Amino acid sequence: MRSFRYACLILTAVAASLPAFAAERAANAIFLVASRELNDPNFRQTVILVTQPQRGGPWGVIINRPLDRRLSEVFTDQESLKGSKDVLFSGGPVDREGLVFVVRSDSPPTRAVPLLRDVYFTGDLEWIENRFKRSEPTRGMRVYAGRAGWAPGQLQREITRGGWHVYPADAETVFEKDPSRIWPELIEQATTKQTNFTIRD
Repeated sequence: MRSFRYACLILTAVAASLPAFAAERAANAIFLVASRELNDPNFRQTVILVTQPQRGGPWGVIINRPLDRRLSEVFTDQESLKGSKDVLFSGGPVDREGLVFVVRSDSPPTRAVPLLRDVYFTGDLEWIENRFKRSEPTRGMRVYAGRAGWAPGQLQREITRGGWHVYPADAETVFEKDPSRIWPELIEQATTKQTNFTIRD
């Protein structure tokens, strides 16, 4: 994983945060669905997978902004990715030169932040490298350049002002849905269903 400029900074978005969240055991991720009125170009028509740590502000990755760059161009020394059409996603405006891995696994990586029942943020490079050796190296994996983050209290204020809808997160949306359909579908659902999620920030 030495190729491309992202590689040397691969843990900037994750590894620095993991020690602070080492005690986190509960999977508490939610989706933030951008409201129709949110015009900030960083977040317009986005859906963000967000974790709510016990310490520090919420953070996560935009799940519906694929970039025009294949993973095989990022990890050029990974033979298993040759010919793969899987792409890098834009995770958000923070630490854009770092990579965040979202993985789905029955056995969590050693260094991981739990999101859903079997979904994690991870910066465990050895685990990722072993994952790339599988016959289906990117199954149950998404790679994001950058992330989104909020100071304590900031996100709740944005929600109160009507910038975001809070919606239950699920693995199928992250790993299986067409990214172009995620926001249109979830904005319809989020504006017609009552949700009772509380943001812990």
